[in-house]
Amino acid sequence: MRIFTRYILREVTAHALIGASVFTFVLFLRDVTRILELVVRNSAPLPSVAEIFFYALPAALTYTVPMGVLVGILIGLSRLAADSEVTAMRASGLGAWMFVRVIALFALAAWLLALANTLLLAPRSAAALGALQDRLKSAQVSFEIQPRVFYENFRNKVLYVQDVSTAPGGAVWKNIFLADISNPSSPVLTVAERGVVINESPTLLRLHLENGAQHEVSPRLPGQYSISTFSQTDIPIPVPAPEAESRRELVPVSEMPLTQLLAHSHDPDPARARWYRIEFHRRLAMPFACLVLALVGIPLGLSAHKGGKSTGFVLTIVLVFLYYSVSLVGIGLGRQGKVDPALGVWGANLLFFLTGVVLLLRVNRRPLEMGSLRELFGGVRKSVGGRLRTAEATGRGGAFQRAYQRRRMFSANFPLILDDYILRDFILYLLLIVASFVMLALVFTFFELLGDIVRNRVPLVTVGAYLLNVTPYILYTMTPLAVLLAVLITFGLMQKANEITALKATGISIYRMIVPVLVIAAVISVGLFALDQFYLPRANTRQEALRNQIKGKPAQTFLRPDRKWIMGEHDTIYYYEFFDPDRDQFASVSAFRFDPRSFQLLDRVYALRAHWAPDLQNWVFENGWERSFRGSAIQSYQPFGATTFAELSEPPGYFKKEVRQSSEMNYDELSRYISDLQQSGFDVVRLRVQLQKKFAYPLITLVMAVLAVPFALAARQRGVFGGVAVAIAIAVVYLVTSGLFEAMGNVSQLPAPLAAWAPDLLFALVGGYYILKVPT
Repeated sequence: MRIFTRYILREVTAHALIGASVFTFVLFLRDVTRILELVVRNSAPLPSVAEIFFYALPAALTYTVPMGVLVGILIGLSRLAADSEVTAMRASGLGAWMFVRVIALFALAAWLLALANTLLLAPRSAAALGALQDRLKSAQVSFEIQPRVFYENFRNKVLYVQDVSTAPGGAVWKNIFLADISNPSSPVLTVAERGVVINESPTLLRLHLENGAQHEVSPRLPGQYSISTFSQTDIPIPVPAPEAESRRELVPVSEMPLTQLLAHSHDPDPARARWYRIEFHRRLAMPFACLVLALVGIPLGLSAHKGGKSTGFVLTIVLVFLYYSVSLVGIGLGRQGKVDPALGVWGANLLFFLTGVVLLLRVNRRPLEMGSLRELFGGVRKSVGGRLRTAEATGRGGAFQRAYQRRRMFSANFPLILDDYILRDFILYLLLIVASFVMLALVFTFFELLGDIVRNRVPLVTVGAYLLNVTPYILYTMTPLAVLLAVLITFGLMQKANEITALKATGISIYRMIVPVLVIAAVISVGLFALDQFYLPRANTRQEALRNQIKGKPAQTFLRPDRKWIMGEHDTIYYYEFFDPDRDQFASVSAFRFDPRSFQLLDRVYALRAHWAPDLQNWVFENGWERSFRGSAIQSYQPFGATTFAELSEPPGYFKKEVRQSSEMNYDELSRYISDLQQSGFDVVRLRVQLQKKFAYPLITLVMAVLAVPFALAARQRGVFGGVAVAIAIAVVYLVTSGLFEAMGNVSQLPAPLAAWAPDLLFALVGGYYILKVPT
């Protein structure tokens, strides 16, 4: 009996660990680039970066541990059933309840792990992560300053730096423009040749400037103007309190211990009280998912006689989707007060417990009849083929008959029967993996936004619309990893079943075998680019607007009338208090013209009003003054009633810049947007990297397919799910490499094309090298 127990537990545990690792890795895909950029900029020490990873892990494990349990049970038992080992065990007198007792040990261990995670680790990690991010904010300020871009996050101060260079522990700025807008109608200017930022404390920075001057004018007495020069000076800059604007609007339930949640469940506000009760019960109910999913998985796994691991994988996706769907519906009803919060949260567990008991009683008497996926799709093909033959015999084939004839003509060269055989399994596994990844990402996204949904009383229709519009982006992001896994599983299973050896014996080389998969991978790459070019930008725009609505933020607008600082075409900085884009009029506008080589202030213009004169093709400035400078001395001062300046001739459209995310534009739109912003002196380094990635990222799908083939063909020694572990390792290495190159490109340490394309080239070379070493 001990031998059976160890054998079953080893089979189930191995698959559970691999499944949980894959799902956890998928949830970490979103944060890797951001964390690696901290490393590249030296704005966070490596221990802090490691802390970010570890603090984010418990939140992901809350969802992936139950899924790993189900994956392990279904795939492990399905494998035993497909190899007739379950039949042999039951023939020796071991009933279904023996499997329940053995699996119960595994499920109880997973339950204890999940319970400790949700009750102890997850709340403490969430609190520690929030505190760590707050501490890092001030340390990152000097690295957040990008050259030729206005930084307006300091209170009552606007900073513009012409050039930035890195230095140990900080950044060195050259040609600095600092405006104190405590009095918006008369900003105090500080111009310096060089400067560095020193972190005095988490709430205070000290800006050390060298070789500069300060310009100050009285708004009521424009004739009085003072210039103070300095060789060195220090300017204290207060840093806003961490997340003061939005972080703690609602008590952060994710950081509360269980006892505090229970105390807050008696809040006078019924909506808030329901939310605290939902979170309290959710922390207890999520670990119990390990037990109820195991209860359902045991009879289904024992009954998968013909499906094997593929059927177990499909059942995993279906059951997890059903469980989380029921859970989300219950939480939604509990949030709205239509059912008791406890019933809403525990409803999915109760339903699956009853289903598991019924299935166990049924399977103990007689196994459930569950065929393989191939039989299912084979039946569909036979049904369609029968209809085609019937239509052809009756002379009423129509479109079906013509499609069938075209398929036969096309099949003369490609795809052959061999290609059809390989593609059938590859596409099936690809669809299953993509479906599981998308489902997991949507569930995690919903629970991540649940606090905002409750706080802002967002209708479930809006939440559903957001999840629907975010799905294309998840597909775009997850597809390369799904292709990698699908190739590894497809050829790994063929290698393990000696099908690769049989095909080689017939004279078919490895290169010919992988052609259909590479063709499909190339088609998918083109499809991803087309998706990003024609549909994804609009979907991302909609999902961003819906996310802002869920978060309680104002609707995003592309036009930024609040942008009051802009770099002109001729080394001129414009500042205005108001701009009417419909009438092309400014109110309280200033223009600062600089020497392009020394960055010394040459000329300053102020006008109470300015309007565009189409006949003059210039701005008419009214009721203002102009000052010219020579070094630190005032060369001339001229007040005026109405005049024009030949140097200040940017058209009105120049001041109507759009602020858009790169994910909300296709390649052509992003290219034009970069050119437009660059003329205004805005930083476009990040956008140039994203422009190159519009082509580079879809192509990684083909590269992943090439890289997966040699590792899949080595699956005989380690098993097919050892190949899945290899896939995780490959994906981690690629993700870290890609994120590192992108982060280096974002801070101008690498050219944008190299930052975007280097990972593709490196992994393509590695994949090609290993394929050439495979015996053909």
